[in-house]
Amino acid sequence: MADLGQSRRQQIGRKAVHIDDAEMALKGINMLLNNGFKESNELFSRYRTQSPLMSFGASFVSFLNAMMTFEEEKMQIACDDLRNTEKLCEADSAGVLETIRNKIKKSMDSQSSGVVVVDRLQRQIIVADCQVYLAVLSFIKQELSAYIKGGWILRKAWKMYNKCHSDISQLQEACRQQSSVQHETDNASHNAPVENGVTVEALDRLKGSVSFGYGLFHLCISMVPPHLLKIINLLGFPGDRLQGLSSLTYASESKDMKAPLATLALLWYYTVVLPFFALDGYDTQAGLLEAKAILQRKLVVYPNSSLFIFFKGRVQRLEYHINGALTSFHDALELASDQREIQHLCLYEIGWCSMIELHFEDAYRSFKKLKDESRWSQCYYAYLTGVCQGGSGYLDGASRVFNEVQRLFKRKNNQIEQFAVKRAERLRKTSPTRELCILGVIEVLYLWKALQNCSSSSLQIMNQDEISCMGLKHLFLGAVHKCHGNMKDCIQLLFATQDEYARQMNSYIQPYAVYELGCIFLSKPEVCLLHETFEDYTGYEFENRLHVRIHSALASLKEVAPQ
Repeated sequence: MADLGQSRRQQIGRKAVHIDDAEMALKGINMLLNNGFKESNELFSRYRTQSPLMSFGASFVSFLNAMMTFEEEKMQIACDDLRNTEKLCEADSAGVLETIRNKIKKSMDSQSSGVVVVDRLQRQIIVADCQVYLAVLSFIKQELSAYIKGGWILRKAWKMYNKCHSDISQLQEACRQQSSVQHETDNASHNAPVENGVTVEALDRLKGSVSFGYGLFHLCISMVPPHLLKIINLLGFPGDRLQGLSSLTYASESKDMKAPLATLALLWYYTVVLPFFALDGYDTQAGLLEAKAILQRKLVVYPNSSLFIFFKGRVQRLEYHINGALTSFHDALELASDQREIQHLCLYEIGWCSMIELHFEDAYRSFKKLKDESRWSQCYYAYLTGVCQGGSGYLDGASRVFNEVQRLFKRKNNQIEQFAVKRAERLRKTSPTRELCILGVIEVLYLWKALQNCSSSSLQIMNQDEISCMGLKHLFLGAVHKCHGNMKDCIQLLFATQDEYARQMNSYIQPYAVYELGCIFLSKPEVCLLHETFEDYTGYEFENRLHVRIHSALASLKEVAPQ
């Protein structure tokens, strides 16, 4: 059996050299990004049991589908696939904790040793990557237990990354020394084995490979609020956001199969995560220059990629070019004709752009289609369908949809679905009016940080609407004035939210208002308001989301503080 295992390892090693499964994996990823989802899936599936890299590619396709849909079934499939990839990588890796250096010393054949070294490093990196993806899938649930579980998974992944990084660094140092000697004797060659059969090219690719997961690791940890880091015993190692971005940039420029994935991860961070979680405090334009520079380079390589055109639409939306964003999302929708998940992403963005412009009928059509077709959160989509339909004036239809929301409520611990059920129930009991439905639209625009993308004319209309709940009215109008740059009225309105009625009606009103005030006073003594939000308010809606934003605002303050 030992000889069989050794023979299999050598066979995989020879495939990496002669057939080059690294190149095949990169080809599969490029197929994926050029709308060839079916072809990519077929390629990875065909070789998934024969090569760790191809198994990882197949698992990544599952992971991408889960991330794009947020459907429970697809997230479970992704988890199962990632665990199967781990098992394949660990199957023939006895003694994995033994250092690479010791393995090299035990080998008499230099070239064979190099194959073993590269294969073992590759396997360990893939296992660590799988751990990070499993943690990301856990974090998506936005539950305390999920944060704890995800944190422990990341600890395990970090140890593996740290070990691989150390081993690769040792080998690279040896390569540099030997390359210097070869250069002096005029025998330098980039692909020549320079340290026990390991080539500079192989190490460069491995460095790009480990940098991808390493960068994602840092970004994930940097978004976890400190009070949760304490719980999972990670307070002593906070994620370094800049290190994460630097590593992802390195990975995106490498020749590893994950280079284009690193590019997409950067676009996802700059156009989705950064503005939603306000990771640069109140700077809603942060990251746009980086995202535009990436798209300028990559749209030449992937001119018809629905994913890259989707991110182009995200940039246009963040730049307030809503009509241009709608065009891009419709183009991406058409290009993704064979990929239902990307179509749903585009429909979601079309619905949000329509809400931003207060085009309620267009928004209603997009969200209704998602309610009928998507299995991620029909409850949430039903609520959006109802408020947009009511905002259009079709109140009977809106009432019927609000009655459906409770029936579609499936994930009891999910904050978004809890929010949708509470709001739908309130509207159902009071009989929805057009004004109340429009208020519902304004509320989700605020909570999902989309008020900043609204045009002046849309904001002016919102400012004129009658809002029955004074706490909500003061919070939203304060946010609208903040978008207009009218800070005097903004501050006055936000301070007016601090009353008992507001606390009873919507538990998030007061802590969110204090957060807004803290961001306005970010560089002044009143920044203590952000700390007070942590200490004085608990148990309100979207508490973890606000904690992430507060943590990021305080972190951005530290970054610009004089040393």
